Amino acid sequence: MKILAVLASPRQKSLSEAALQYCVPVAMQFEAEFQILDLRETALPLYTPETADAAENFMAIKGLVDDSDALILATPDYHGSMSGMLKNFLDYFWTEFAGKTFGYICASHEKGLTAMDQIRTVVRQCYGWSLPYGVAVSNDDVDEENRIIRPAKQARLEMFIRDMTVYGRLLTRQRREDLTSDEVRTFMAKYRP
Repeated sequence: MKILAVLASPRQKSLSEAALQYCVPVAMQFEAEFQILDLRETALPLYTPETADAAENFMAIKGLVDDSDALILATPDYHGSMSGMLKNFLDYFWTEFAGKTFGYICASHEKGLTAMDQIRTVVRQCYGWSLPYGVAVSNDDVDEENRIIRPAKQARLEMFIRDMTVYGRLLTRQRREDLTSDEVRTFMAKYRP
């Protein structure tokens, strides 16, 4: 099980990053590979359809997305929506998301529900599967070194990673079967090579 966590916060020591860092050892407990794609370090230029395939870092990031079984999208809540950095990432990929499992982490002083709902809408349009809940993190959840310290938030992140791996494995297995079978009554049929 390969989980790609996309960190889409431009802030250094972001709350989204704190949550993802907490998830790394938890994913190992569930025998999942967990890789963080930090868009601050591996940025994509502003998406344009004519030049997307030639964009710097595109092929490297596409390889990570293609190779993943599930994705976690982590963003700050900007005016009730996702960061521009995440929206730009999502603009580059769509067929790569079909049939994959998605989960969401949102740094928010509220609950991040509107931002996560908007991300869910994008993923649904790309035929991805979303967990029915996400995790919101706030300043109250971290210490001065940007580590998740609140037991309730730790428990929520542990449940989140457990569900990402369990349901991710189920959906990944079915996705692979649908991509290699000759069954025509599946939306994955149009994604076959």
